[in-house]
Amino acid sequence: MPEKSSIAEALREGLREEMSRDKDVFCLGEDIAVPGGFGGAFTVTLGLEEQFRERMIDTPIAENGFFGVACGAAIMGMRPVADVQYSDFLLLAMDQIISNMAKMRYMSGGKIRVPVVMRAPVGATGRGAQHAQNPESLFMNVPGIKIVCPSTAYDAKGLLKAAIRDDNPVLMFEHKLLYGSKGARAESDAVDGSSEIPAEDYLVPIGSGIVRRQGTDVTIIGTLLMMHHAMTAAKRLADAGISAEVIDPRSLVPFDYELLVASVEKTGRLIIVQEGPRTGGFAAEIAAEVSERAADYLLAPVCRVASPDIPPPFAPPMENFYRPDPDNIVQAARRLVEG
Repeated sequence: MPEKSSIAEALREGLREEMSRDKDVFCLGEDIAVPGGFGGAFTVTLGLEEQFRERMIDTPIAENGFFGVACGAAIMGMRPVADVQYSDFLLLAMDQIISNMAKMRYMSGGKIRVPVVMRAPVGATGRGAQHAQNPESLFMNVPGIKIVCPSTAYDAKGLLKAAIRDDNPVLMFEHKLLYGSKGARAESDAVDGSSEIPAEDYLVPIGSGIVRRQGTDVTIIGTLLMMHHAMTAAKRLADAGISAEVIDPRSLVPFDYELLVASVEKTGRLIIVQEGPRTGGFAAEIAAEVSERAADYLLAPVCRVASPDIPPPFAPPMENFYRPDPDNIVQAARRLVEG
């Protein structure tokens, strides 16, 4: 029978299975393999050092350095999984990610492969402006990198395993409020992202979205925590007589536009929910693409529900204002549907 797991547990088992299956898979990052430690910032690698001592590598606090190690190892045939404690720290390794990982296969005419996975926690969770960003949109502008955003434990494990087996660099963004970490690493205001996980091996295809809830009046799409907020909003809208369809894209690059456009052709209305600044966000890119592909079906302008154009605040009341919530989504949907 399938067992129910949190996202942190599902990711841990995904790493364990892939490292057991393939000796070329290894993990590196800060505090991921400290004996008796937390297992990284959010317990994902807890205990893996006991089974894979030589392939769980603790690094200095030097992201550009160990991302360079990951890039070089991938080019030489290994399959590294690089872990940053917060996605904000990806910015310290931008040269390795953008100039090397993303471009090597293109520059070599396909002769060089860079099968590296980069795991990065995102989201505003009471840690202030430098530990709370959602940089997904930054990396959508970098050709050569795939981007996945799991919102459930089932998808987290399946996407991680698919990413490890992919021959291209893959960025996996994980929301801190969805991990389900326990003990000292538990998050306040956490949202349940747990799922039943089958015992057999499985993959979730990168680039394949899923309809989480069927509806006929408005389509709502969101990733990570925002998908859960969209589901909550859809239930409230149903009580008001509005039928909302909820789509979880699971991947931002490649993006499942066929699934989204089919939904918009049915509902005629689209709301894109994004945690992160509104201007230049991935919501704007999705809105533009849908407007080009499905303009004749839209009964109202595409609506974005996003954070304001400010850094994430630290004060809890301001942070709650910054991060979109179900109320914001319900209000946007009622404006679109009721006019």
